[in-house]
This record gives sequence, C-alpha cells and structure tokens, in this order.
Amino acid sequence: MAAAELVARKFRAKFGVEPLAVASAPGRVNLVGEHTDYNEGFALPMAINRRLAVAVSERDDDRVVAYAESFGEQRELDVVGPAGPGSRQWSDYVAAVFRALAAERALPGMNVYVGTGVPIGAGVSSSAALEIALARAVAEAIGSVWDPVHMARVAQRAENEFVGVNCGIMDQLTAATAHEGVALLLDCRTLDASHVDFPDDVAVVVMDTGVRRSLSTSDYNARRSVCEYVVKRVRSLAPNVRALRDVNRALLETARVLLDATAFRRARHVVDENARPAALAAALRSGDYDGAGAVLDESHTSLRELYEVSSPHLDIICEEARAHPACYGARMTGAGFGGCAIALVTRSGVEDFIMTVQPRYESRSYKRSDFFMVRPDDGARVEAVVSV
Repeated sequence: MAAAELVARKFRAKFGVEPLAVASAPGRVNLVGEHTDYNEGFALPMAINRRLAVAVSERDDDRVVAYAESFGEQRELDVVGPAGPGSRQWSDYVAAVFRALAAERALPGMNVYVGTGVPIGAGVSSSAALEIALARAVAEAIGSVWDPVHMARVAQRAENEFVGVNCGIMDQLTAATAHEGVALLLDCRTLDASHVDFPDDVAVVVMDTGVRRSLSTSDYNARRSVCEYVVKRVRSLAPNVRALRDVNRALLETARVLLDATAFRRARHVVDENARPAALAAALRSGDYDGAGAVLDESHTSLRELYEVSSPHLDIICEEARAHPACYGARMTGAGFGGCAIALVTRSGVEDFIMTVQPRYESRSYKRSDFFMVRPDDGARVEAVVSV
C-alpha cells in the first residue's frame, strides 16, 4: 500500500471522515552550500525519495486538531491568538503554518494527520517537509492556487516568526519546487534555480549518525547573528554589502582588523562555501567525480574548523566513508550539531560501502546508525488516493 494511501486510511480511522486532500513533500540533502542560504548565497540541494504525507479535512468548528504518527500524539492547536514562545515540537510547526497561511486568507477549522517517512532531527529537513506537505494539502482542500515559490516563502515565515528558528529558504524551496532526477543549483537571493542532472553511475548515500539535534538547542541562531554582525562591520568599508554573499576573500581580509577571531572564521566559511555549489555542479556535469568528492571533503573541513558545527560522530562517519574505495568524498549535511552526513559513492559500490562502513562507524561510535541510498525526487505534490 502506498504511503499516501496508508495515511488516508489512518486518517479515516482517527477522525471518522474522509480526507479532503492528501499531499506529500520530500526531505532533502544539501550536496554542498551549507549555512549559505540565510546569507543570500548559493546552495546545491536535492529532494530525496523519503517523503512525508499529510491528510486534512475541514471541521464544522474553527478548531485545528492534529495527530502525528511519529509521536502517537493528538493535539488541539492554538492558531489564532498571539504566538507563544513555543517548544519547537511537531505541533508548533503545524500551528505555525496555519498562522502564516491565515495571514493571507481565512481558513476553516481542520483535522490534520501527519504521517512518517522523513527522519526527524537528522538534518534532512523533516520540518520543511512537514511545512510544505501541510501547506500543499490545505491549498488543495480549500481550492487555493498552488504557487510553490510563494508557499516556500510562507513556510519560511512560519518557521522564522512562529517557531523561532531563523532558517533560510533553501529547505522549503527544495521541498516545494524540486524535480525528479536533478539537484537544484540555487541562488538564495533571487530564488532562481538551474537544474543539475544527477549522474546514473554515482549515488548519494545518507549516513545517519544516530545522534539527534534540535535547532532550538543548538547554536544555529547564534551563527546567523554572527554573520549579520560581520556584514554590519564590513559595511563600514563597503556600504553596498547587503549580505555575506557580497563579500569576497579580499574584502574579508581587509575587514579582518574589524572582527574578532571567531567572527572572521565564521565569515571565512561562508565566503568560501559560496563558491562550492557551482564547483560541485560543474564536476558532476563533467563526470569529474574525484573533483566532486574533493569539494565535499573541503566543505566538511570548513564546517568543522571554521563554522564549528560538526560533531565527533559526524567526523567519524565521514572518516570511515572516505576510507572505502567506492567513496569519492563525504561531508555532514544540514545545520550540523548531529544528524546526517552524505557520501558520494560509485553506484556499483553502494552495497559494499554500506555493509562495510556502517558497522565500522557503529563500532567506533557506540551508536546505532542508518545508511540508505537516495535519489533526486519531485517536490510537493497532491497524491492520488485509492479508497480502501
């Protein structure tokens, strides 16, 4: 039974009515371009074939009642009053999307069933998958025109203003607009994206360290604040600078005397990382997989040493991946502080890679892990559901 059909069936059992709409959205891996999106820079994400489905129906009252399969919890949500501080649980993300959508048009009360499918807290953007799948299902249920780029902005606003995570737009835009078979070379300022065909003879293996992280308890927001501080300081030398995307290595070196050592390291990562998405795209397009792997390795080193968002478990898993002959390169993916890494692996070597690297990582880390190959998938879509 397809995942969306199963979610529809469980919705009926939970709420006793038929869903008006079932929609799904993918998780994502960011191939490279980490912590660049909120600096208006460049990234190379791809949606993955791990999807989260959401089913909705209208209610006779104005309440929003949501159930999350992953947590076995049902909650009635406050989506109309002033937003509280929030605990950044799954229900806060659901409430935040309703608040952001309601700012644009009146919404009815709704029942919401949130399925599973995207690992939570692993750095593959389960939050954006939830936000976009929910927005897609609600739009279908109320007959609203679906504008994927606009809804990515709405979902980002939901997370920024109502959840309290100052994320960029990369995750939401990928979940909303991705296409099967391609990665997106994304300009996070203009939101323009070019498609990069993903080669058939290599694969991306996601390596879940088994260590969960929460952006609410990490230094994610602090990293963004440091970037904004650097921009303010650099503007004294170059008034036209709007974001770190506008700063090159020479300008950053000139501004070094205005910055403390930590701020300089953070900015150095972003400035250098902004060039890596285009470099990786060029390597993949030309079949230079050694060059592609080198870009991944360089990114991980920068994230570990300059931006300081890696972790011992992420470092171990990447070390073990690189030691395998089928691996071209590896790096952490997502915000860091735990979660997943990715490896670029020869397609024919995936099985041996997983069978070899996973137990080696677990023996060093004493953590249960999950390794799985992913392929580029479509963005949000309304699912056809067969009655059961």
